[in-house]
Amino acid sequence: MSFPMATTGLYSSVVFGVFSSTQRFLGQLRHGDAAAAPSLADMTVASSVAGFVSVAIGTPVDLVKIRLQMQTQPYSKADVKLKPTAPGSPVYRGPIHCFWTILQKEGIAGIYRGTVAMLLRDVPGYCVYFIPYAVFCDWATPEGCISPSPFSVWLAGGVAGAISWGLCTPMDVVKSRLQADGVYLNQYKGTLDCILQSYQNEGLKLSQEPVVWFSFCHWVKKVTLM
Repeated sequence: MSFPMATTGLYSSVVFGVFSSTQRFLGQLRHGDAAAAPSLADMTVASSVAGFVSVAIGTPVDLVKIRLQMQTQPYSKADVKLKPTAPGSPVYRGPIHCFWTILQKEGIAGIYRGTVAMLLRDVPGYCVYFIPYAVFCDWATPEGCISPSPFSVWLAGGVAGAISWGLCTPMDVVKSRLQADGVYLNQYKGTLDCILQSYQNEGLKLSQEPVVWFSFCHWVKKVTLM
């Protein structure tokens, strides 16, 4: 938990800051007023830019988190075959050791394993998060009020989070499988191969049961950090 907890504040601040700054830049560029109400096109562009930036920061963090979470087999030297029941220490001793081990063995490409899948998750994901959020906030704000009520913000955030993660869960599965791959064996050749193997082995049975709960928790985190 330590690595995500240490970086989630920076991550969310950068994402929301980039989204807001891009909206203001587009407002000034297209309408001559940075405070002008953003159009649907403006929000789409701002959401996409925020998605790209989130991948640059979030991919290494997610990689380390997933590698540590899936660490169930013991550590062994490179020339000794791993045995699931053999005693020993885990491959990674902690988040910093995990990061440097991946960097030393796989280079920058290893640290950014799963980037394509994360782009396919986050760029459209933030579009279907920020746009519904703005639409629902606007819809729930009475005429004459400058800003929506706290309840409206919570409601809009919850609905937007459910829509976003409901649509992005399949690519999140692919991204997680790619990032977990490579510790003990390489099962996937890339994003497309992971998608094809997952579909061939499991069809469309990507688990949707935790989506509502996960969406709620993810939204609470974002609202808390806003």
